[in-house]
Amino acid sequence: MEELVNAAPKIVIIDQLLALRKYILFFAVLFAAIGAKAQAGYNYYEMGVGTDVSYVRGFTNIPRQDNHLAVALNFIYNYNPYLPIEAEIQKGTLSGGDTTVAVDRYGRKFKNNYLAFALHADVQLGAAIDYEGSWFLSAVKNFYVGTGVGFISNSNKVQRTNLILANGPLTYVFPGKDNSINLMIPIRVGYEFRIFDYYNEPSFAIDIGYIHNIVFGEGLDGYNDPTNKFKNNAVDQYRQFVVGFKYYFGNTVSYNKLVRDFR
Repeated sequence: MEELVNAAPKIVIIDQLLALRKYILFFAVLFAAIGAKAQAGYNYYEMGVGTDVSYVRGFTNIPRQDNHLAVALNFIYNYNPYLPIEAEIQKGTLSGGDTTVAVDRYGRKFKNNYLAFALHADVQLGAAIDYEGSWFLSAVKNFYVGTGVGFISNSNKVQRTNLILANGPLTYVFPGKDNSINLMIPIRVGYEFRIFDYYNEPSFAIDIGYIHNIVFGEGLDGYNDPTNKFKNNAVDQYRQFVVGFKYYFGNTVSYNKLVRDFR
């Protein structure tokens, strides 16, 4: 009987500790929820993947250039929500010219099934301005400009022999290479529409933009015509009108400004 009496206070103490633990757990969850709510709108995901479709056209020494579709896959690292750094793989087609004098006086024609790789960064306006409290600045904060560096692997099918007797002997062969790799620099402008998830973090995005690629070398059309005979004094280029989709994931990182405006 005496042992039961001595054990009673211990049981009461244990019950009190269990009850206290429940209160501690309750307040811990409450404070965590308050902290998460306080960060709502400031967080963003660190990584992402994306894909895009673009409407491409070349600018080479061939007078007529055709329009084609190109596709790309992007791997994204968000240095911050307004400075994504992307590695891009792109596949597309460029073509132009024709064997008739009305289109090209020398009868030149090419088709380039290219593969390109680029590393680029886009700086959005939100990184440089204080947009909080302004509906207009919040609306324009996702405009961006960017650039980078890359390589384009050209795989051309080229009409190389002179077909027009008025231009010279039909045995003349236009110089150049069917296959080549050229350095390129993309110049990028556009706008990103963010889509937020349940946690008010940007988990998806739709990009609309324009890219102008400056290509060093004569690989886009496969012709390397001598400048003393042909008009060949401009750097090869091609442009893209782009629509892209991105999915963000990975570590959640806090930014020092609201990424999402709740107004």
